[in-house]
Amino acid sequence: VQLQASGGGSVQAGGSLRLSCAPSENTGNRGAVGWFRQTQGKDREFLAGVNRAGRMTDYVDSVKGRFTISRDNAKNTVYLQMDSLKPEDTAVYYCAAKRAILSHIPSTEGGYDNWGQGTLVTVSS
Repeated sequence: VQLQASGGGSVQAGGSLRLSCAPSENTGNRGAVGWFRQTQGKDREFLAGVNRAGRMTDYVDSVKGRFTISRDNAKNTVYLQMDSLKPEDTAVYYCAAKRAILSHIPSTEGGYDNWGQGTLVTVSS
């Protein structure tokens, strides 16, 4: 199942963006969904994840208090609300989905099965 990430763009420091992640075809609700980002020459970095029910979330320390992950299972869509953006948040952002339902939220690339194509976020100072 291919995921579609959207909502990226250019914003000034301190601004906000909301990213969306949805499957390219309606295959029903998935397991956990995570957001990652990648800058040139670096590995993908886990940012946030949400479980199937949307009640459990996990964040990397660098985005806690600024980014909020949520999911609307009726719309089969996961969101990443990004506030107080900084120039160092500039990256390509990816969403990923886990097929199986686990008791925890994976925080590594290998923990997910399906990936989106990425959406570019540029934050200027």
